[in-house]
Amino acid sequence: MSKLWGGRFEGNTDEFAEGFQSSISFDSRMYREDILGSIAHAHMLGEQRIIPKEDAEKIVEGLKSILTDIEEGNVEFSVHDEDIHMNIERLLTERIGDTGKRLHTGRSRNDQVATDFRLYMKQAGQETIENITALCTVLIDIAEENTDTIMTAYTHLQKAQPTTLAHYMMAYFEMFYRDIERMKDCIRHTDVLPLGAGALCATTYPIDREMVAKELGMSGITRNSLDSVSDRDFALEYLSAASICMMHLSRLCEEIILFSTNEFGTLRLSDAYSTGSSIMPQKKNPDMAELIRGKTGRVYGDLQALLVVMKGLPLAYNKDMQEDKECTFDAVDTLNACLRVMGGMLKTAEWKKDKLLKSAGLGFTNATDAADYFVKQGIPFRDAHAIIGHLVLYCEQNGKALDEMTLDEIRKFAPDAKEDIFDAIRLETCVNTRNVPGGPAPDMVENHIRQAKLLLGEL
Repeated sequence: MSKLWGGRFEGNTDEFAEGFQSSISFDSRMYREDILGSIAHAHMLGEQRIIPKEDAEKIVEGLKSILTDIEEGNVEFSVHDEDIHMNIERLLTERIGDTGKRLHTGRSRNDQVATDFRLYMKQAGQETIENITALCTVLIDIAEENTDTIMTAYTHLQKAQPTTLAHYMMAYFEMFYRDIERMKDCIRHTDVLPLGAGALCATTYPIDREMVAKELGMSGITRNSLDSVSDRDFALEYLSAASICMMHLSRLCEEIILFSTNEFGTLRLSDAYSTGSSIMPQKKNPDMAELIRGKTGRVYGDLQALLVVMKGLPLAYNKDMQEDKECTFDAVDTLNACLRVMGGMLKTAEWKKDKLLKSAGLGFTNATDAADYFVKQGIPFRDAHAIIGHLVLYCEQNGKALDEMTLDEIRKFAPDAKEDIFDAIRLETCVNTRNVPGGPAPDMVENHIRQAKLLLGEL
């Protein structure tokens, strides 16, 4: 089979090398973007009288028929045509004859692939935003139902202070909302048209790039032809944002895995998102959470792969850049799958509210509030801190919690303590009095939830 670029060549490409350099196995997923880009390009060529208008119309109809046949599963792509662009161009020429050869006027595969890739990544970014938004909605729903559900907050994985399940969930909402903002920014940088840059130094034809951009729904055109064909920052931005989002998913998975252990026992995962053991009949394993945690490294690898590909490339296009798609497509597929699984896993999980409360009552999570009690009586914080430290040591030596001490015991270390100290160190008091913006008090979290709903509504 003769190559569309084969005029300068006398010999054939080595059979193994042909398969080695072909990208149709993975870039075929951009068939729709390639055809839509070509239709817009053909419309422009006709309007500008660069090719006869009747030829442009014939090309457009041919491309539309190819799109229909591909979507109906009636097209088999050929490795001999290397990539999706050459496959579609050959199909077009076979269907409408020599008129199809006019389509490539005023463009190169270099600006064509950059256009296809940008169109694809624009849609991929939007799909990712939709999946993150769906997960954020699940987090908000859980939060709304649990503004009074007390649980332990940790530092260093040691019990620290009491909070609520709602406050905890909204912390992850903030992480994932930042991921949405990063994806929106990525789409903004992606949404410019490189078509018209040619191979690297534009074209001599009187093309109308703005017309093509408008038809493709892109916000503008690129400003430099050399940069247009050699830029993959938009893919790197997606991979970077995807890596950060996967990190957030992985952190949440780590806690899901911990909370679902017998040692914590505060979370029960649905059977739909768990698996068993082939040898131990009692096991219920959090495999989905573990897989998301593991796949985070995979997406990190995708980012690193493209960074390394791009780091030493001279202007403008180099074949190395064909390696941009497999890693990016893998990250798109992996992130979107993980987001969907996470949403379902959280939505169907059961939080053990009684165990959350009981756990929060252990480990002296109310110690800071006990210190604050004495500060409000006029004792310097450092002195109050020392008093509570002595009380905690006494409790540990005697197997007690702070709220299990008698007032006489407390007065051994703090003579000015009064009966109201016990109300001050109740877990509910510890949570409810933290009523500053961003704090766990129910009214503060309810306000946060309202703000979060407004933010999602504006997307």
